[in-house]
Amino acid sequence: MPAPNKTLYLDYAATTPTDPQVVEAMLPFLQGELSAGNPSSIHLLGRTARAALDLARERVAELIGADYADLYFTGSGTESDNLAIIGTLLAAPTERNHLVTTTIEHHAVLHSAHFLEKMGYSVTLVPVDSSGRVSPDDIRAAITDKTMLVSVMHANNEIGTVQEIADIARIVHERGAKLHTDAVQTAGLLPLDVQALDCDLLTFSAHKLYGSKGAGALYIRQGTKVSPTLHGGAQEREKRAGTENVPALVGFGKAAQLAKERREGDSERILGLRERMISRLQERIEGLRLNGHPTYRLPNNVHISVEGVEGATLLMNLDRKGIAASSGAACSSGSIEPSHVLKAIGLTEALNAGGIRFTLGRHTTEPEIDTAVEVFAEIVQKIRARKG
Repeated sequence: MPAPNKTLYLDYAATTPTDPQVVEAMLPFLQGELSAGNPSSIHLLGRTARAALDLARERVAELIGADYADLYFTGSGTESDNLAIIGTLLAAPTERNHLVTTTIEHHAVLHSAHFLEKMGYSVTLVPVDSSGRVSPDDIRAAITDKTMLVSVMHANNEIGTVQEIADIARIVHERGAKLHTDAVQTAGLLPLDVQALDCDLLTFSAHKLYGSKGAGALYIRQGTKVSPTLHGGAQEREKRAGTENVPALVGFGKAAQLAKERREGDSERILGLRERMISRLQERIEGLRLNGHPTYRLPNNVHISVEGVEGATLLMNLDRKGIAASSGAACSSGSIEPSHVLKAIGLTEALNAGGIRFTLGRHTTEPEIDTAVEVFAEIVQKIRARKG
């Protein structure tokens, strides 16, 4: 059991705890004289804020192997996805009015696609296999001469499956279309290089890599046309109006710097913890299914379904025991609808309802993994015993 009043946190895919060094970097811009600096102002405090923002942009761009000039700040990963998808289609020639994406994308992508449909654009949703992988050949078949953009997430936020983005990019570019990938879940865990992925647009955010909430980024390859979706001032080179969140973005820069330094070591250690957790869960619990690809998956993701037990009941009992987990995307937790991701990979209604996501992080330890497995197994056993 976790210590009293202390949460055993296994929901890193929802949000990572803010690193103390990130907080330290942010503090001067949250209090005192520097908190008054608007990056668009020409006086000393404004120029100081601008210089801090420039350094943050440089650090964030370096994390993904991008040029400083191709990196645009937003307020979240969701906003970046909206700008990438809606903005690219709005900027497209009238004859290029088709979007291709997949059935397991984050709702920020799928709801943007639905919005475009209501505006008269054409959208094709490509299915995935039972592990959540999309076939590059299926992407090829979905692209037409009218396709402007293809959006395929780098790794799924619920089941952790990683996609073959570079292979998909080659197919997309052969047909003269652009490729967007949502890399929100991968930026702090996997090697990420926009040149190697060959994507035209890439989304990620600060609070998934030990930065603060309220800071997102969108890489836009030079020459890719994107219309703004927020209108106002000329911030972010007229791509995203609104005064920049300087403290959060300074923190984003520091988080990106730390992620670049620690990513390889963090991922290797976390992968070992993931395998330990999966193995022990499978030993302790009958009727347990691991969702997502067994190897092409995020190193921190353990998504399971338990036969005969509802995920909501499991989560409630875990929370009572001081363990924080999730049933899937944190932004969908208020929904009573079954997971669209688990439905897309063909899970039965019962297994869909029993889905639980444990995600590990920089601060997770072996004893915590062992505790979580024991507590979870006891909960499942007690629920099944009550059901008879």
